[in-house]
Amino acid sequence: MIKKVETIGGQELREMLTAATAWLEKNASDIDALNVFPVPDGDTGTNMLLTMRSCIEEAYRAPDESASAVIKAIADGALMGARGNSGVILSQIWYGIARGLEGKKSFTGGDLANALLEAASTAYKGISNPVEGTILTVIRESAAAAKEQVANGSDDMISVMEATVNAANESVANTPSLLPVLRDAGVVDAGGQGLYTILEGAFRYLRGEAEQMQFRKPQLIVSNMPLTGRSPQMLAADEIPFGYCTEFLLKGKSIDTGKLITKLEKKGQSLIVVGDNNTVRVHVHTLNPGNIINIVTRLGTMHQVSIRNMDEQRQDFLELQKERMPKIDMAIIAVVSGDGLNDVFSSLGATAIVPGGQTMNPSTKDLLQSVESVSSDSIIILPNNKNIVLTAEQVLSLSSKRVKVVSTKTIPQGVAALLAFDYEADFETNTNIMEKAKATVKTIEITRAVRSTKLGDLEINKKQAIGLLDGELLAAGSTPIDVISKMFAGLDLNKAELVTIYYGNDTESTEAEKVSATIREQYPQLQIEIVRGGQPHYDYIISIE
Repeated sequence: MIKKVETIGGQELREMLTAATAWLEKNASDIDALNVFPVPDGDTGTNMLLTMRSCIEEAYRAPDESASAVIKAIADGALMGARGNSGVILSQIWYGIARGLEGKKSFTGGDLANALLEAASTAYKGISNPVEGTILTVIRESAAAAKEQVANGSDDMISVMEATVNAANESVANTPSLLPVLRDAGVVDAGGQGLYTILEGAFRYLRGEAEQMQFRKPQLIVSNMPLTGRSPQMLAADEIPFGYCTEFLLKGKSIDTGKLITKLEKKGQSLIVVGDNNTVRVHVHTLNPGNIINIVTRLGTMHQVSIRNMDEQRQDFLELQKERMPKIDMAIIAVVSGDGLNDVFSSLGATAIVPGGQTMNPSTKDLLQSVESVSSDSIIILPNNKNIVLTAEQVLSLSSKRVKVVSTKTIPQGVAALLAFDYEADFETNTNIMEKAKATVKTIEITRAVRSTKLGDLEINKKQAIGLLDGELLAAGSTPIDVISKMFAGLDLNKAELVTIYYGNDTESTEAEKVSATIREQYPQLQIEIVRGGQPHYDYIISIE
């Protein structure tokens, strides 16, 4: 039976966090591997470990053995030794806990719950644009669970810590549902995992498991939702560069952090400014570190300056991913726009997705970059748009790999081609059967007219719903449902069996259900499926097979 722990003093707190740091060290490299492109912001596990080591070093310099003195030293150590985005946020968490335990020689579970709430509040305030699905969410939900445990009448340290750790576990597992980039990459948030590991290590020590911890290793949390685990989307080579991850400690007198944040917000992204009037830790991504330096050197002196080229880190990341990816016989690269359609193509076997489509055509360079990035020497490209076919064909002469373009001109053609792919067939056979498969579907696209015009007998008003059949404009009407009805009325559907409705980013699911009901009522012999495509510009893309 685990004994109750009513209070913790400074010495116990120091030992508990020393054990937690050792626990994190065992898992740091695994947490590093969770880092999600395209944020090449250092190694999360390593940065959090180095931050914690600085905490512990400072903890042993605490002026006395009171809990408040030790946690204040830990917060100071975190601020001075914070590394990377995750390390700076972690320093804010310790700073908030220190504020919550100020003046206490020892603290109870109730005190800890209040301190964790203060930590969550402080961490959120330190971030210019807080993002859910990160370490911020984990600390907030963990603190809420601790407070609820106390409110339910259990305020001993063991029960409060257990509630905190369990909530952290669930919160980390849920991060992919809050942050699409995590879901797409098939991982949980690295910073949240790091915080959970620290909390778990502290809890295990508190339960008297210090000896067992020497022979065990922390486990990574698995998401509580299905992860696609798809290959990362290839970013366009002409996109704005990542710039420089700029970090430093600013020391001065009467530093106004609020004004400093205002000055730096327009100079970069991922801004974090934390500290007090005399010592401030700054983390920012900027294209021009010189502008940042010019601003802050007027306020004090810079220390522990780190300026890292994130574009180089990005390239290193891509190369590392290529090394880690298992060699595959054939790869399929699809040009797709819309998160729902991304999921569709990934689930059907697309190796890589290049963002693009109508009004957003990728360049030859973008497609070539994707071809060179995948771990295969035989690649099939699905353009999925008539304006991208010729661009894709330019890649054939630019790459040393064997590349074929299956000239899909619509999303349904691309889906049909993917469904026809045979993993047991050779490269030439697959390109042939995929070319044939794309001809078996008809595509209806519903969008809005950008201007008034007249095409033959068809008069079209600006912003009116219009319909295209395999790229040919055939109908216009007051609503998308009206246009779809006209389009279907002109088709020979005797041999058709399946209709798939992909509804767009600006279309409500309820409206898509009405479209489905209308088609089903008029054509009861058809099987109808509704899929959220999330595509821009087009209210509906409809596949008829």
